[in-house]
Amino acid sequence: MRLLLIRHGETSSNLGRLLDTARPGAELTERGHRQAAALPAALEGEAVEALYASTLIRTQQTAAPLAEALGLEVRIRDGLRELTAGDLEMRGDDEAGSTYMRTAFAWSLGDTERRMPGGESGTEALGRFDEVVAEAAGSGVRTAVLVSHGAAIRMWTAARVENVDVPFAAAHPLDNTGVVVLEGTPADGWKAHSWMGSPLGGPAVEGADEDSPAGLVVTRPETPPAG
Repeated sequence: MRLLLIRHGETSSNLGRLLDTARPGAELTERGHRQAAALPAALEGEAVEALYASTLIRTQQTAAPLAEALGLEVRIRDGLRELTAGDLEMRGDDEAGSTYMRTAFAWSLGDTERRMPGGESGTEALGRFDEVVAEAAGSGVRTAVLVSHGAAIRMWTAARVENVDVPFAAAHPLDNTGVVVLEGTPADGWKAHSWMGSPLGGPAVEGADEDSPAGLVVTRPETPPAG
């Protein structure tokens, strides 16, 4: 099947560089609504048959124009929500952003028992995202859209997608409404065809400064301990 993972549109928390991961979360800004409104035209060539969003309001607002254009119901799933920040919630400093993303990528590398400070483990975060992907794949549709969050998408793809590794995901932030296109199945595995419109293997984003800590470049993720 074809799976399109889309980051939500811009929010005020993005502009404030805040780790806003608790429900319901910030709503889209005016620019975020314009980004969401542009999605139906951007995905015009995709035969989307199912549309999912997380339990945070910004993903549901992002999915709404696409749902209206396609005549689809938005299926709300908690498994697609952002990685819980725990004790780092609503912090916007560099230390918090680095700790957050390094923990996420440690999960991708296999250290899934590690916990976000005061938050969930990698086992929990990967498991809930896996459940939604399995549901979409098992529904019989050929193309599904999952509107989720920057850190969740980058962490999950680095852990589960054949040709996306941690160095790539760490060096390639996702812009608001950025799209990652995958093909495959949970049983056979997944392969990424494009990342924000570029075929896989494109250059890293040098010195990128995305709007939120979840979009920041991480130059070197921590390696999990042996065993």
